[in-house]
Amino acid sequence: MRADARRNHERLLSEARAAFAEHGTDASLEDVARRAGVGIGTLYRHFPSRDALMSAVFQEALAALLQRSRDLAKAPDPCRALVEWLRALITHASEYRGLAHALMSASQDESSALARCSVPLRSAGEILLSRAQQAGAVRTDVSIRDLMQLTNAIALASEQSPGDEDVADRLLSLTLKGLRT
Repeated sequence: MRADARRNHERLLSEARAAFAEHGTDASLEDVARRAGVGIGTLYRHFPSRDALMSAVFQEALAALLQRSRDLAKAPDPCRALVEWLRALITHASEYRGLAHALMSASQDESSALARCSVPLRSAGEILLSRAQQAGAVRTDVSIRDLMQLTNAIALASEQSPGDEDVADRLLSLTLKGLRT
């Protein structure tokens, strides 16, 4: 990438991160481009879709979640490790208004640019879930796809209840009770 293209790319990511934080994931892409000092065509040359831009914005968080799952895969209590990782997923999906919905949609569409986020997370979660199942702490009929949909649903419910700070923990606790053997 040429130096000017690299600068544009980084400015677009920075402005998208700020716009998503301020307005949610449905922030105006025209506004993102304007704030980055480029035209909308430049934004689309770098990121052909909203999902592609969101995927690029969330790569740092994805890397941190994947590292966390690797660390937790060595934890002595597999069930507690799975729960801690699920909480981290909920926290991530709650960071930006609209992200939980986008992640839920992407989980059904492997061709989505956001699948770059959900596929590695699913693989990482599969390891943690399998350990908890082998330890006899989680039912064997529970799938990682279902757990990830549940975490996104909890994040979405939390987003819709801004005055209730405990809703995510309560819903996760209810979910965990249903997972146990």
